[in-house]
Amino acid sequence: MKKTNQNIFFLILLYLTTTLGAYAQNTSENNSECEDTLLSQGKRDSLKIQELKMQVQELKLSQIALLTEKKNMGKTDSLKKALQKKRIDSLRATTKGFPVVIDRDTLFYLYARRGGVMPADRASKVQEVILAEGKKLKLKPDSIYTYETEYVTDIMSGDKVIITLSDQDGLWQNLSRQDLAKKYTSIISKKISELHSKYGLQQKIKSFLILFLVIIIQIIAIYFTQKLFNKIKNYLKKLINEKFKANKFLTNDRQEVLLVSVTKVIKYSFIIIQLIISLFIIFSIFPETEKYVYYIFNFVSNMAKDMGNTIIHYIPNLVKIIFIYLIFKYIIKILKYFAGEIFEERIKIKGFYSDWAYSTFNILRFLLYSFMFIMIWPLLPNSNSPAFQGISVFIGLIISLGSTTVIGNLMSGLVITYMRAFKIGDQIKLNDTVGNVVEKTPFVTRIRTSKNELITIPNSFILSSQTVNYSTSARNYGIIIYSDITVGYDIPRKKVEDLLIEAATNTEGVMKNPSPFVLIKELEDFYCCYQINAYTDCDLAMPKVYSNLHKNIIDRFHEEGIEILSPHFYAERDGNETVMPPQYKKKTND
Repeated sequence: MKKTNQNIFFLILLYLTTTLGAYAQNTSENNSECEDTLLSQGKRDSLKIQELKMQVQELKLSQIALLTEKKNMGKTDSLKKALQKKRIDSLRATTKGFPVVIDRDTLFYLYARRGGVMPADRASKVQEVILAEGKKLKLKPDSIYTYETEYVTDIMSGDKVIITLSDQDGLWQNLSRQDLAKKYTSIISKKISELHSKYGLQQKIKSFLILFLVIIIQIIAIYFTQKLFNKIKNYLKKLINEKFKANKFLTNDRQEVLLVSVTKVIKYSFIIIQLIISLFIIFSIFPETEKYVYYIFNFVSNMAKDMGNTIIHYIPNLVKIIFIYLIFKYIIKILKYFAGEIFEERIKIKGFYSDWAYSTFNILRFLLYSFMFIMIWPLLPNSNSPAFQGISVFIGLIISLGSTTVIGNLMSGLVITYMRAFKIGDQIKLNDTVGNVVEKTPFVTRIRTSKNELITIPNSFILSSQTVNYSTSARNYGIIIYSDITVGYDIPRKKVEDLLIEAATNTEGVMKNPSPFVLIKELEDFYCCYQINAYTDCDLAMPKVYSNLHKNIIDRFHEEGIEILSPHFYAERDGNETVMPPQYKKKTND
């Protein structure tokens, strides 16, 4: 309103000056005109003067109207401010202000919007500007100041506006706009100075120096840690050689390897802890990375806390699991003791053979462990979670799909055991394989042949094949070994039989009782086929017994001048000669 009044007076003055100047000019110009027009001109001038007086009067009336309007507007503004203050006072208790927060430090709150910008957006913008100014490497002193206009007050940093305050902002804080600007200027200036002390160039140089110092200290710490643990390792080696006694399972070399390995684990764990501490220090040096230290530490501490709580809450279930395991462990030990006693035949059960002991023990042990697993399963951590159950279903599916052959061999092994077809140490014949049984497992059986070949045979194959057990027959009543020879019809039958029985009787490994006997198998066109049969209890040395028998047969027949016609041979003769023993030839000729 003050500026409006000044403008009105200026216009009146300009108008009067222009009018009087024109009047003076017209008077001087008309002095040379004729005198008869002077009277009429005077009348016109007087009319002009009256008109100017009327305009001045109107301007005075306009000024009076403007002053009156100013008074009324002042009363209106006062009423408006009073109403706004009353409304703000009623809203202050329920309206939430938006804080301007820098590094977890709340500077002040904003309640009013400005130019359509919401308080939250104003607060966010102020935070960004303060942080940007505070993080500058260089900061001029007294760079924060206020700039006043008719309606607002700006808090400036150089040529950048930090925040613009209006009268409404002052009403929310019960202060005038100017007082509020002074208060906020002090707060902002102090905060920017604090930020500059953390992010300024001088602080950056200090931070990098500290960083290099931490790195050097960490290198020195690792070096001395290496030397310390090398001395500990040498001391442990010396202690092992001098103090520790070697045994069957832990020789001096194994003890040394074990202790050195444990020492290495401790050493590297110690170095890792050092590196983690150094990493925390390095992150905390620079303000830009300081927040990550808090996040990492918070994460590690929360994880350790959760693990600790989980372990503490799991202790009752853990005690149950240990108790169940110990019960089943000692039950299985008792069963193993009885299985050993039955196998050694110190305990005899009618109808239960000793070689069934360990197979039955293995079946019972499997069933007991399965039952123990079923009892422990619900006590495991997260056993009720869908992920845990899904994994268990997947494992069961894999086992069921891939164990068809395995289960078949396992069941065949059980059947073979309870069939008592053979046992370890027996000499058996399986199809074309002859050998000594050296190992029986639930899935396979291993046989060693006379050529020292180790053959592994699946139990399902054994169950579906024909098995000959030489050892069982040899132990009970002796097993018969036999061999076929062919001799011409010219040799008396009795003599051939006697020579075969004599050769068998003199063979090492052949039993004297029952005595050997001879069978005539076939009467061929050119010779007679004899078979010598002898009993032996040397089931594991049968190839050697066979060899000795064949040697004795050859020697005895050659000593008697008898030719063995195996393999076949052909000889020419005339048709008058008869091929038969001489004593029978005489009877034929007669």
